Amino acid sequence: MQSDSEINSEKRGGLIALALISIIVGAVSGLVVAVFRLALVQADRIRGELIAWAHGENLIGFLLVIGVISGATALSAWLVRRFSREAIGSGIPNIEVVMQNGRRPGPPVRLILVKFIGGLLAIGSGLALGREGPSVQMGASAAQILGTVFRREWADSKSLIAAGAGAGLATAFNAPIAGAVFVLEELVRRFDTRIAIAALGTSMAAIVVARVLIGDAPDFHVAPQPYPGLGTAPIHIALGIVTGLVGIGYCRALLGALAFTDRLKRLPIEARAALIGAVVGLLAWSAPEIVGGGDFITQSILNGTNALLLVAVVFVIRFALGAVSYAAGTPGGLFAPMLVLGAQIGLLFGTVCGYWFPNLGLGPTAFAIVGMAGFFTAVVRAPLTGIVLVTELTGSFTLLLPMLASCFAAMAVPTLLRTPPIYDSLRERIIRD
Repeated sequence: MQSDSEINSEKRGGLIALALISIIVGAVSGLVVAVFRLALVQADRIRGELIAWAHGENLIGFLLVIGVISGATALSAWLVRRFSREAIGSGIPNIEVVMQNGRRPGPPVRLILVKFIGGLLAIGSGLALGREGPSVQMGASAAQILGTVFRREWADSKSLIAAGAGAGLATAFNAPIAGAVFVLEELVRRFDTRIAIAALGTSMAAIVVARVLIGDAPDFHVAPQPYPGLGTAPIHIALGIVTGLVGIGYCRALLGALAFTDRLKRLPIEARAALIGAVVGLLAWSAPEIVGGGDFITQSILNGTNALLLVAVVFVIRFALGAVSYAAGTPGGLFAPMLVLGAQIGLLFGTVCGYWFPNLGLGPTAFAIVGMAGFFTAVVRAPLTGIVLVTELTGSFTLLLPMLASCFAAMAVPTLLRTPPIYDSLRERIIRD
């Protein structure tokens, strides 16, 4: 029979091993996701050059753009159906099923390949999907592989899988703290010391490796924002109410688009994806700057260079495009498209407030930043992750109090109206299927 000191020694040894392995998991995840990010940049460049060239070819160019985007989307959906059905969509609900229901994930190497190639095809062709979906699942799969290599028990493997997912998110947005917070707030929904140590280790190592390839600057370049006055709190709460209501609509739109494609089961998933790809191709031909993940749109919003009417029109298009793109059955996440919509809501709200309250001392850019955090919170219901993520993305530490006020209301409104968080609804779809 073991003594207490022997038991404690074993626990310490197991924790040290978990911590060391988490650093290796983070380094591998950071490398894979950083390469994925760089590949997406090249895919966006190629898509832009193809569209620019095709405009000089008239009808042939028009058909070529639609055909290429439609074909790439169909190929991405085929890869998912043929090789790894777990690779569909965001991947975050799948990891939550592993964390909460104990379901073991599928073959990780195959999943990484399908997520990488399928995500590159779908997002690179112009679907309004986020890079964090493939990144999170690739990080989790890398952790699963290394957990097996180092012969960890299932409890430790689960901790590593959650931490690897956080490392993927951290690298996707160059936001290490948000990656660790996301693990505790969204994936496991409790504070667990072992998981926290693993999450911090993986996020740290992932960013150290990734920044060699992608640099250390925030993803969005924003001019320094002034500290807001205490009197602006009611206005930011009002912004939170607005983002909460719009967030409810977005959740319903996403689920409605998925339900609609479910009713088209007579069509192969590749055919459904090809139709959605054709719609995206038509939009890409007409307005190439508004398709894709949306970082360009978010940056232009934060720069304050868009006319108000244009922002409103693009918001309506992106709102619909995000829901339709997610229903294509390809790899791709929700975070980046949500950040676009949140920035647009904030900019529109802030511009109107500027007319009504000209002495606020805050410009529309500050409201756009706060709107990003509020809309994320309304849809995902993870306010700490939203606040930390937006702060790291923009470097706007002066807006923490407005984000807190806005997220308070953005979380309360859909909760009171009994709209579940989007990943809860998507997780239920997985369990039901």
